[in-house]
Order: sequence, then structure tokens, then C-alpha cells
Amino acid sequence: MIFRSILYPNEEGGASAAEEPAFFADLNLDQIIDAITANKAEYNLKPFFYSPPGTLEAIRYRHEVMRDLEGEETFSAVTRFSLRMRRMREELGRSKKLYYKQQKEWWFLDAVTVYCEAVEALRDELEASEPKSRGLQGFRSWLIGYLASEEFVRLAQQAQRIASELTRIEYCLLIRDSSVTVRKYEGEIDYSEAVEESFRKFAQGEGKDYRVGFPEPVEMNHVEAAVLNFVARLYPELFSELERFCTEQAGFLDPIIRDFDRETQFYVAYLDFIRPITKAGLTFCYPRLSTSNKEVVVGDGFDLALARKLSESGHTVVCNDFQLSGRERIIIVSGPNQGGKTTFARMFGQLHYLANLGIQVPGREARLVLFDQLFTHFEREEKVENLRSKFEDDLIRVHDILERVTPRSVVVMNESFSTTTLKDAIFIGKQVMRRIIARDLICVFVTFVEELARLSDTTVSMVSTIVPGDLASRTFRIVRRPADGRAYAIAIAEKYRLTYEMLKERIRE
Repeated sequence: MIFRSILYPNEEGGASAAEEPAFFADLNLDQIIDAITANKAEYNLKPFFYSPPGTLEAIRYRHEVMRDLEGEETFSAVTRFSLRMRRMREELGRSKKLYYKQQKEWWFLDAVTVYCEAVEALRDELEASEPKSRGLQGFRSWLIGYLASEEFVRLAQQAQRIASELTRIEYCLLIRDSSVTVRKYEGEIDYSEAVEESFRKFAQGEGKDYRVGFPEPVEMNHVEAAVLNFVARLYPELFSELERFCTEQAGFLDPIIRDFDRETQFYVAYLDFIRPITKAGLTFCYPRLSTSNKEVVVGDGFDLALARKLSESGHTVVCNDFQLSGRERIIIVSGPNQGGKTTFARMFGQLHYLANLGIQVPGREARLVLFDQLFTHFEREEKVENLRSKFEDDLIRVHDILERVTPRSVVVMNESFSTTTLKDAIFIGKQVMRRIIARDLICVFVTFVEELARLSDTTVSMVSTIVPGDLASRTFRIVRRPADGRAYAIAIAEKYRLTYEMLKERIRE
């Protein structure tokens, strides 16, 4: 049975990126991935989250595996395996750091024993859990073959036999003055047992144990090492066999097992991350993706980074629905400031990126696009060293995006050109939008330029809402409706502290 990866179908390959994508900070994906991988540093999982597989087949493959791991039995089997493998790595690492030869070899032997027990237990537990995914079924079939192979059988049998023989070694230690003699045990009486038996009849109930425990260092001291060296000379054949075993089996860890242990943590870490969020009442779903159909539908979507923070503090998370159907490609989001527009834009980008990773996404339902590239344009602080204004920098960055996009790209733009006049913002915004429309790509554009929503039948308007009768209270819901013409006016009023509430406050002052 050929098996390659639990993240990619056998016929496909996948390269993991070493660097974080440029848009991560804009979408708060950096916060999300940091939180997901926080307790899994030893596995170096971030490259997996930096690299969407890029095909529908690979995404379906991952969905199947994740559905299996949602089952408690399969999840527990993989978790127990990872704990055993962690112990194996610890003992293997310890064997490399120790100084004395026989002790190094013993820890190596123990690491091999733990490894053999781990893979055998995983086989049994996967057979009991009966996974349905191609990935876990394929790995289970490969694992059965691996455990039956001559190479593994020899490894397991040798390790078990040598360990068993070593634990049966008995020897006598004779100490007289400054000399120490080590010899084989020849059936001498164990006087410690005889003494304990003699005094046992005087015991009256359980006595208090006054012994003080001292920490046992892993590394032997020079006296212990000298004694062990004498023991090895008493049993030269067994210790020579142990030495040959350590040399011949130095590469005992199968790369498929090693990669399976690491790659399954991609799923485990994400499921661990979303578990408290689902307990808070929020829903995740398996998205449907397409490379040809550009209709987008999301129900009860939410910003995952914000949901993590709010759910931890017990606050309510506001969910939003949106859709693009027919020729619609672009969502123009407008409305009063602090109403959730930027959060909506981030949610849109997060949903597409997480969906393209092949994992569950925040929401009750999701039909999204399999993109080739994702671009973001969020406001940046002005940098003195590049000798450009914020407006000029905006233009250069947007130009770079338009040069690189394809019809399969997704673009998220937030408050672009907000530093210029309304007239210029309308003119430049229309020029940019016409180029985006011509490329037929999916886009979200948060802007105060509401005229952009009426530019084409490919654009739709969504507006952040306020509590009826209370201009200062936001609902954080973004609804599909024509812009009301007040977004820019409110933005200017807030900028110059001329809103009704601000004026009242200034009058009181």
C-alpha cells in the first residue's frame, strides 16, 4: 500500500511555505495562527497554515480526515499516539545528550521500545475506530503493512529481547574500604529481605515514613558509570549486541510515521482551537468551493480572531450573512464608522483563506471561491523613509495588486483612498473598480464613496447599521441595502468632532 501524506492525496504533492503571507496581518490571520499553534511549537505547524493546497481534490481529502477526527474515538487515538511519540522524541533526545556510553544506549533502546508500542497501539485503535476518510484508511492500510514488514518485526523483536535480557541482569556489589568489586550474582542470600522479615513481627500498625526523597538526576555520576562499565564487562555479549543494535537502528524512525505524527497536528490543533468557540454557541461548517462558479453564500459568518477574544470574555459575537449571485462579484460596504465594516472585510478574507486550507470555517453555511491569490489593501502608517505620502503609497500598492490579479483572485480593500478629497476618491475609486470589474474577480471594498455601489450590476451595496432612533449605537450587523448617502458626511463630522453627541459634549465643557 502506497501512502504519502495525511494532508495531501497520494497523487499530489504539497510544498509548505516558510514565510507568513503578506495579507495575514491585515486579516488578523497572524493572531489566529499564533493561537492555533501556540501549544504545538515542537511540530512547526505554521508552514502548513501558510500554504493552501490549491486543489478541490486536496480540500475534499482534508475535509474527510477532519470529519473522522471530529469523532472522539479517532481523535483520542491520534492524541494518544502523539503523546507516545513525544515521549519517544524526549528519550531519543536525552540519549544524544548523555555522556556515558551504556546509559546513552539504554535510553536509545527505550526510545525504540516506546516507538514500537506507539505504532502498534495506533494500528489497533484505528482498526477499532473504523475511519471513513481516504486519508486515515490509506494510512491504516499502510501501517498494517509496515508492522508486518521484516524490517519492523526485526526492530521490535530485537528491542524487546535486548531490553528483557538487560532487566534480568543481577550482580553483586562488594564495597570494602576504598575498593569496589562487581561480580555476577551467584544465588547469595538477600539479607535485606531476611532483616525485614525478622522485624515485621514487631510492627504495630503502619509506622510513619521518615525517609526524605532526593531528586534523581538523569545523568549518572562517575561512580555509577564505573559500576555499569564493570557490569558490561561481566556480560560482554549482551552489551556488544546492544551497541550493534544502536548503530544499525540509528535511523529506525520511519519518515511516513514521523510525517503522520506532525501532519495530524494540523487538524488536532485547529479542532482544539475552535472547541471553546463552539461551546460559546458559535457554529462552524465545511465550506463548498468551486473554481468555476463565482456565487458566494455565507450564513452566520464571523471574524474568527474577534470571536476568540469575545468568547473568552463571555461577550456576544455578532454574525453576518452575505451573498453574491449571478453576475455579482463585488461587495461595497459603507456606513457609519465603528459599525463593523472592517471586521466584515476581515471576516470575508478569513473565510476564503481558511476554506482554501481545507478546514472548517466560521459560519452556519458557506459557499466560496477557490482562489489562486488573495490580496488585501488596508490603511498603512505613513513611512518617512520612503518619502511618499499615504495617498501616493495607496496608489502604488493598489497598482501592484491590479498588475498581479487574475479572474480567480480575491481582493479585500479597506478604507482605500480615505486620505484624499471626496472628488478624488470618487474618481480614483471608479478607475480601480472598473479594472477589478474587467478582471471578473471577487472583491470586498469598504469605503465612504457610496457611488461605487452603483457603478455596475456586478457590485452590490451593504451597509453597517445603527440602533433605530440612536445614532450613537451600532448593531455591528452589515445588511444588504442601498447606501443612504450619510456615510461620508458622518465620517467628516466625526473627523472634526461635529456629530450631535460630540457637539453636546463640547457645549457642556
